[in-house]
Amino acid sequence: MEKIRTRYAPSPTGKMHVGNLRTALYEFLIAKHAGGDFMLRIEDTDQERFVEGAIDIINRTLEQTGLTHDEGPDKDGGFGPYVQSERVKTGIYMKYAKELIDKGEAYYCFCDKERLATLKTEVVEGKEISIYDKHCLSLSKEEVEANLAAGKPYVVRQNIPNEGSTTFRDELYGDITVENAELDDMILIKSDGFPTYNFANVVDDHTMNITHVVRGNEYISSSPKYQRLYDAFGWESPVYIHLPLITDEDHKKLSKRSGHSSFEDLIDQGFISEAIVNFIALLGWSPEDNREIFSLEELIKEFDYHRISKSPAVFDIVKLKWMNGEYLKAMDFDRFYKMAEPYLEKFIKDGLDKKKIAAMVKTRIEIFPDIEGLVDFFNELPEYDTEMYVHKKMKTTKESSLEVLKELLPALEAQEDYSNDALYTMLQNFAAEHEYKNGYVLWPLRTAVSGKQMTPAGATEICELLGKEESLKRVRKGIELLGG
Repeated sequence: MEKIRTRYAPSPTGKMHVGNLRTALYEFLIAKHAGGDFMLRIEDTDQERFVEGAIDIINRTLEQTGLTHDEGPDKDGGFGPYVQSERVKTGIYMKYAKELIDKGEAYYCFCDKERLATLKTEVVEGKEISIYDKHCLSLSKEEVEANLAAGKPYVVRQNIPNEGSTTFRDELYGDITVENAELDDMILIKSDGFPTYNFANVVDDHTMNITHVVRGNEYISSSPKYQRLYDAFGWESPVYIHLPLITDEDHKKLSKRSGHSSFEDLIDQGFISEAIVNFIALLGWSPEDNREIFSLEELIKEFDYHRISKSPAVFDIVKLKWMNGEYLKAMDFDRFYKMAEPYLEKFIKDGLDKKKIAAMVKTRIEIFPDIEGLVDFFNELPEYDTEMYVHKKMKTTKESSLEVLKELLPALEAQEDYSNDALYTMLQNFAAEHEYKNGYVLWPLRTAVSGKQMTPAGATEICELLGKEESLKRVRKGIELLGG
């Protein structure tokens, strides 16, 4: 069997969309599962859409996600250049376009903008496109050569017959047949000498020995044109795998407005790359069992592209947050602290033990920004509703809480050792002496020192971090708020 070779071929037009990252991931997994090669190729033929710095974003994203390429602009495997604008300079695209012209499978088109504006238009997938009428196909060889000699601007168009049909095979959708009458004579070489995305794709995939092509199913409508190019050249077409659409929770196409459509958006929102990769792997693919947590190495071992679904995949942000939380729980503490520290620095004043606070929140957050809501009370006691002192399970009321805090205050004032263990022992003894259950005492104390319904730790751990002076100040404030 030939070696499997896949390529991720992004256009450098900005942030990496979740759909593009999924394509890269699936291409990577298909290659690595079979011991093949994964290539990075930059498709910058659309110079108008080129965004400065976008190639850096692509490289950085692949590095952060662990999708290491075997070949690319920085790793020549003998098939370079790996940037299409550099490949243009080699003349490769014009060479193959002329081969098609010689075969009658393509032709020079000299129509100007004014003439093109008079052509019939059709609405295809929401876009209005003009249908070319093959006007220049009828030009004689002498007319073509005269136009070229005069330097008249031109494009090269694919010559698609009006009769018959074209069939291509997709691994998920099977054989798909399209009537040739529905296909337009698409441009292969633009007037600036650059190839179009579609033509460059076919030439590069063939000359780089690409065996499997993964792309979104929005490209299914273009695939018959690709197939006709392969047939025209007499080349074997690659294995096509068209991926399902990714939608938001409302089953609409995932857009930039969702706020989480790109890898960079998700990183900025406090997600970690491993969780993002794991989550995106499951957007359209499922393993044989119901398992959901996979390392990249485990995905390589398990990934079978035949298990990709044809149904749209829903980007469920709630599930991603859950998954991210699972990764944070399992994360090495030193790495967790390093990533959590910027958030702790923002909300924790100097003098408090940030490492202890990090340890408290590690298993309680799903994304790093969750830290704020759990630790902001350490800096300053928030205003809070005294209804929080009421807890049916603990059998506490506002009245009982006031009584407990007033009785507890002298004991807290007398306590010198404010370590967690010492405080807990003192409170246990206090509860036993007053014939209270532990929770009956700890609930009002935790409420008083935190002012929060939910905290990352218990009352004594909070008091240890706050210290004696601040803890007493907050208990006295609680007594005051309760009317004592």
